[in-house]
Amino acid sequence: MVRLRALIERVAATDSTVLISGESGVGKELVARSIHELSARRNRPFVAVNCAAIPQEMLESEMFGHERGAFTGAIAARQGLFVAANGGTIFLDEIGDMPLLLQAKLLRVLEEHQVRPLGTNRTITVDVRVIAATNRDLERAVKERIFREDLYYRLKVVPIVVPPLRQRRSDIPLLVSYFLERLRARFPGRNWTISDDAMVYLWAYDWPGNVRELENLLERLVVLSDRDLIEASQLPDEIRRASVGASETEFNVALGEGGIDLTALVRRIEGRYINEALKRTGGNKQAAAKLLRLKRTTFSAKLRRYGVVDTDSSAENL
Repeated sequence: MVRLRALIERVAATDSTVLISGESGVGKELVARSIHELSARRNRPFVAVNCAAIPQEMLESEMFGHERGAFTGAIAARQGLFVAANGGTIFLDEIGDMPLLLQAKLLRVLEEHQVRPLGTNRTITVDVRVIAATNRDLERAVKERIFREDLYYRLKVVPIVVPPLRQRRSDIPLLVSYFLERLRARFPGRNWTISDDAMVYLWAYDWPGNVRELENLLERLVVLSDRDLIEASQLPDEIRRASVGASETEFNVALGEGGIDLTALVRRIEGRYINEALKRTGGNKQAAAKLLRLKRTTFSAKLRRYGVVDTDSSAENL
């Protein structure tokens, strides 16, 4: 994530189009807003458009505007979101859900820097930085002919991949601390903290909803909690089951007639205890190495060899 931050800062200094990809809930809009706020456009508008939330028949009007009488119900002219974002940044979220016809018009806007409102031949010149985001595989969508290849490469000037939370577990304690701090600011007089046992469960869980799921869970816990300390017993069953299930089956391997892959088994054993040590130390590698009675260099080498919750390697996919 340190490397992601450095990439955001580098991209923010340019006007290049950016395509952010990652699973739902990883924080793609947060990345887009960070790029805008660090750019020379920071004092101009940041306009977010969810391409999946607006009906297809309305999306063109929303983006490019329309003149009075352009279609049934158009009783007044309307300024499009590209014009509203003039001088600033427009964030096209869920770009993979944009219909093909509108994709062609968006491509023209990107190339000519002009929009044409519905119901008129008049064009409006706009100076807008475009950042798009998707949780879909756009390369596959191009092969399936549901996303234009020329638009894909026009958007992918600077690609940024935001890794899922399960690939950067050492962020979990930091995120928990951050979200609890925000909740304490919303509810003065409360001082919520989380127990070590509860943190172990949070670390072990895979978070299919990513950062958004973690944030929503913490808000639910503090709203329903009568005490300031959040215990493991308050966590949802699916989070506690995930950790218990992993520990019960980790070493349940019999030596059958076909033998076993001892190297793979040893790797799983080491991986489990390395993960456990990192959980208990909040991601502190030096302290985790001490728990396992390993030299710091040996511990780091095992992280690189096995790819176990290594905060350095998780950013290599960016």
